[in-house]
Amino acid sequence: MRFKIKLILLYLQKSLLIITGILILTSILMHKPLKHDHSQTEFIGYAVQQYRKECQRYSSKDQQLSTHSGISCSKIAKGDPEAIVQASLSALSVKNKRKLLSEDFYLNLTKTCSYFKTSRRYITQPLSKEEEDFPLAYSMVVHENIEMFERLLRAIYSPQNIYCIHVDQKSRNSFTRAVRAIATCFDNVFVASKLETIVYASWSRVQADLNCMKDLLESKVKWHYVINTCGADFPIKTNAETARMLKLLNGRNSLESEKPSAYKEGRWKFHHEVNNSIIRTEIKKSAPPIKTPVFTGNAYFVLARKFVRYLFYDPVPQQLIKWVQDTYSPDEHLWATLYRIPEAPGSVPPNMKYDATDMQAIVRLVKWEYLEGDIYKGAPYKHCTGSHRHAVCIYGSGDLNWMLHQHHLLANKFDPLVDDIVIQCLEEYLRQKALCGIDFLLQNAEEVFDSVRT
Repeated sequence: MRFKIKLILLYLQKSLLIITGILILTSILMHKPLKHDHSQTEFIGYAVQQYRKECQRYSSKDQQLSTHSGISCSKIAKGDPEAIVQASLSALSVKNKRKLLSEDFYLNLTKTCSYFKTSRRYITQPLSKEEEDFPLAYSMVVHENIEMFERLLRAIYSPQNIYCIHVDQKSRNSFTRAVRAIATCFDNVFVASKLETIVYASWSRVQADLNCMKDLLESKVKWHYVINTCGADFPIKTNAETARMLKLLNGRNSLESEKPSAYKEGRWKFHHEVNNSIIRTEIKKSAPPIKTPVFTGNAYFVLARKFVRYLFYDPVPQQLIKWVQDTYSPDEHLWATLYRIPEAPGSVPPNMKYDATDMQAIVRLVKWEYLEGDIYKGAPYKHCTGSHRHAVCIYGSGDLNWMLHQHHLLANKFDPLVDDIVIQCLEEYLRQKALCGIDFLLQNAEEVFDSVRT
């Protein structure tokens, strides 16, 4: 009962905020100007600033996130060259001084969960009825960098959702304890019941997600879709936007799935041995136990609940799961292949018309180093403004504008030691958009006025 009253008050607060915004905007535009030499554009800009102040006033202080002083996230988000250079120089100057929050910091902070959630500014109530009625599930696979994990959790957290965290068995004990301490502060966050020792490009990475998916199916939350993440991900959509986009899928899954190259076919044609690393043998594997071809993709997925149940209870996916366990990087062909089996819930046919690249799927935005270049000469995207790891861009502030114009739910990779400003700006952008319903960083004044008015 108490929760329902809080929820009603929150909805009333948001409604009052919208009404206040409309009144501010219309009154400024309909009445005489403050100064006769102001143009209408300047008035709209002033109105937007007033609306933004009202939004901040009605949003409780323990929900707001802001960046360090001197950094204009609005200008960075709009691609302002001077602001991006300033942010890049700032990132370089603090890179060696920036100390990440430690496991001990979180172990101490979570001794009082209410203080942890307040001080770290978690949203502890659903922000809309639409979100409350469409809970999501997350499988989060992590192994290091407790601060980045916690900031990712905070960015995707909403109380109606459910979150399973898989911690690599190789992780430091202090890291695992800190993750567990954070999880115990929430009713809807838990550590997977079975943990794996993850070896790069081996089956263990898939098994980690399967362990979480099994636990999520057994949870009381009747989630609609599951999304998997790793520790270097960060969302570029709010929870409300994510829920709306997944509703539009109407039970379909979304992930990369394409015809493989001859090079990638070699990954599943030979038996592989796994110890501390994965090694290819000369033993040829049998043909895959399915009627449809093997497709290639990546480790990331958005899967409907019915599809996840199908994985565990239908013999066809179970046979394929068993068959791929000794292949190289099975996460990059298992999901892509299961997605093309006609009887799988939310699947698409194996015809090439349904092939989807990582840029077409909504699940993850990644810049590959070997594809970066001049878009006028055929490159899919410009050069990364941060750095690279495993041929993947670690985003810098100069990538933010491009990022916010894409349709994906999350982006990869981020590292606060490379560029913390781009993460801070995303945090501010997402929080303001979630609380106020308006994209203050990206829209110009006229666009904001139109979105409030309509």
